This record gives sequence, C-alpha cells and structure tokens, in this order.
Amino acid sequence: MSKVPKGFPSNFLWGGAIAANQLEGAYLEDGKGPSVADVNEFVDNIDIKRKSNRGLTYDYIVEAIESDKNDNRYFPKRWGIDFYHTYKEDLKLLKGMGINTLRTSISWARIFPNGDDLEPNEAGLKFYDDLFDACLELGIEPMITASHYEMPLYLALKYNGWENRKTIEFFEKYCQTIFDRYHKKVKLWILVNQINLMHFETFNHYGVIEDKTVKYDQAIYQAAHNELVACGRATKYAHDNYPDLKIGMMIYNSPNYAKTTKPEDNLACLKYRQSQLFYSDVLLRGYYPGYYNRFLEERDIQIKFGENDETDLRNTADFLSFSYYYSTVVSNETYESGEGFEINRKLEANPWGWSFDSVGLRYTLNELYDRYQVPIYITENGSGFYDKLEDGKVHDPYRIDYYKSHLVAMKEALKDGVDLRGYYAWGPIDIVSCSSSEMSKRYGFIYVDLDDYGNGSGKRYLKDSYQWYKKVCESNGESI
Repeated sequence: MSKVPKGFPSNFLWGGAIAANQLEGAYLEDGKGPSVADVNEFVDNIDIKRKSNRGLTYDYIVEAIESDKNDNRYFPKRWGIDFYHTYKEDLKLLKGMGINTLRTSISWARIFPNGDDLEPNEAGLKFYDDLFDACLELGIEPMITASHYEMPLYLALKYNGWENRKTIEFFEKYCQTIFDRYHKKVKLWILVNQINLMHFETFNHYGVIEDKTVKYDQAIYQAAHNELVACGRATKYAHDNYPDLKIGMMIYNSPNYAKTTKPEDNLACLKYRQSQLFYSDVLLRGYYPGYYNRFLEERDIQIKFGENDETDLRNTADFLSFSYYYSTVVSNETYESGEGFEINRKLEANPWGWSFDSVGLRYTLNELYDRYQVPIYITENGSGFYDKLEDGKVHDPYRIDYYKSHLVAMKEALKDGVDLRGYYAWGPIDIVSCSSSEMSKRYGFIYVDLDDYGNGSGKRYLKDSYQWYKKVCESNGESI
C-alpha cells in the first residue's frame, strides 16, 4: 500500500498574508501611537533594487515623525489602503476567493501606544476583537503575528529598541495581554515576523537607532538575543495558560546555492545558511548552537546573557513558518566580504531583481523538515509585479504562472513526506510594499486603486488571478 500522499491534506489551510503596518492606515486614530513603520518614507528617485529599511539616525527619525503630507514628504504606511475602515468589505472579497485562513498582525503600537504604558489601549484591543470576529463569521481562521515591524516608536527613541533588555519585559507584557484577550478566537500565533531578517529591515525589526550605539553590529546582535529571550518567555506563558494555542516562529527563507563547485564556495554556502537558520535552531531546539558561538567570536561580538536566559530559551515553538520569495548564490568571496550572498542571476526575475525559483521551494521545504521535524506553514510567498488597470480589469497571467509553479513544488514536497499544513500567499490584496514603501509593487489578487503617493479612488478590482486562486482553494489544490 502506497504511503505517498496524492494531494493536499483535507484540512489544509489556504490563505493569504498581510501586515497591519502595510494596510491598516488610521495613523494615530483611536489612541494608536506611532510605530517604527510610520517613518518609512516613499522616495522615487533611487534604485528600486536597493531600497531597504536598514540603519536610521536619530535626527532622521525625529524629523520624519514630525512631517506629514503638507511637507511634500509621503509616509505611505501611515495610510495603507485604509483597511482599518474597510476590513469588513475586504474580508468578504477575500472570502469570495475561497480562502479559509488569513494571516495578519496586531499593531503593537495600537495596543500599547508608547510600548511601556501601564495599561493597554482599549480602543485598539476592541478593533482586533471586531476584526477577528468578522474573520470567524466568514469561516476564516486567523493566524496572528504579534510583532510585524510595528514596534511603538517611543521604545526606539527612549530605549533604543531591542538593544535594551527592558524591551523584553514590554514585549512579554504585550504578548500576555493579547493572549489573554484573544485566546478563544486565535489559535495560531507567530511571535515575530521573519526573525532572522536583521540585515535588511534592521530598524523596522529592532528599533535600534544607528547613531545611538557605540558599536552598531554589537547592538544588533544583542537585540537579536533579547528578542529570542522574549519569544521564549511569551511561548512559556502561552503554553502554561492556554495549552490549546500553537505558538510558531518565522524566518525569512531562501535556499542558498554554492556559486561554483569549489569546496570553498560550498563551505561558505553552508556557513551563510547556518547564520540564517540560527534563529530557528534556537527557537525550535532551545539553545545556541556551537557554530554560532564561533561566528560571534570571529566578529568580536559579545552577547550579554541574563541570569535566566538559557532557561527561557528552552521554551521552544510548536511550528516553523517561513517566507519564500527567491533563491541566492554564495561564494567564498561574497561570504568573507560580509555581503553574504548575491541574487541568482541565471534565473528570470521581476523588476526588483527577485528571481523565480519554484524548485527552490521544494528544496527548502525538504531541508527544513529534515532539520526540525515539526509542522510547517508557508506564511509568505509571492512576487511583486507592475499591474495595469484597464476598463476595470487586470490581466495578470504572469502572476498565475508564478503561483502555479510554486504550488506544484509544494505538492511535490508533500509527496516527499514534508508535514506542510498551510499556505499563505503574500499580499492577496494590494498593500504598501515593506521594503520600498510603494504601491506599484503589487502582489495581490485584488487591485487597489492607489498610486505610490496615495492618490486614487481606493476602489477594489478583481484581477484575473483572483478567479484562478479561487479554483485552487475550493478544489483543495486539485485544479493545479
């Protein structure tokens, strides 16, 4: 009798993934405080392939938060697509596509506006009560991220974000608050979005201000440690108080291939991959691996451990989730230079240089399941494209081709024996880009009529890919 699965499990979760800071808007409404994402400015005169949210200076942050539209500067994540006011209609559109789950995030700054507040903001808590109720009424299971680049900006300005161990306590309190409030409505949780993306979303992730540190690299690695400890504490609280909750961890994930057959390139590829998987090693195994201790020593980075940190780290996650967009190649030269990797230029790519590699998705699913043997969810996958709205229609065969090839790779990984539980297409409705803060980099099955400066009707239109994904969801993948 064959034990090879013939298709997707009957209880497979088909969904989409979004983030509060990229679509909610309602900047400072109902008691919300500014978040780190609210100082991400759209600038249209730089190379789109080089936009990022790395180190920011104190003066830039203060000047940005005091600016508004009238200053001829635009900060799109303050406005998003106005999901805060349109979520009921948007959820109906998403449900009409056949999804049975939706990943989104809670804006930390909407619950604790300053981050160190003694009491949470009730209006913020109520908004997410209403949002989750609306999901459940439509038969959409929420998967919720506690921290998705929405740290209260005040924590960055006053405490320098995660570099300060006090932030561990602030995050712990925040997680306890949302677990206590929503544990009956939300069973699947991710504590931190793409916890290993420290070198690309550095300020958004850690809230560490570049010129408020003596040694920036030291501060970033200490911040990463503190965040890992906070995740361990939050996981313990959830497991102790609400054992039916599943607490997951998430990494940014792309397979790394050696650039050549040289042994040195293969070793460099292994070492770079280890540096990416350190975070999942800790959160799924419960301790610092030996290779990482050497990595830190060679860079003269000293991590300060608290008295109970090793115990806190033993509170491991229940599942692994990851984002998947493109693959990379690594050589000894790129690794030793500190760049780490380069995009695989032999593959077709989108305008932002993100390569298409569906085979890499099967490869990495096998790699990660072999390594951890825990349930896996793909919590982001997609590619940004320039879409053209004509007569209320968007014809996007390129998007369908992209998704189809990746879903085929998932089916093959299931046949390989990978315990894959769910799939969340990134940005099923167009939202503001994370890295470049633009609307024109579109991922969605639903078009939102807004440009890079927030101009437009805001009206929603269904793309051709909407009907295609609907067939996928409703057939449980059989239509692929």
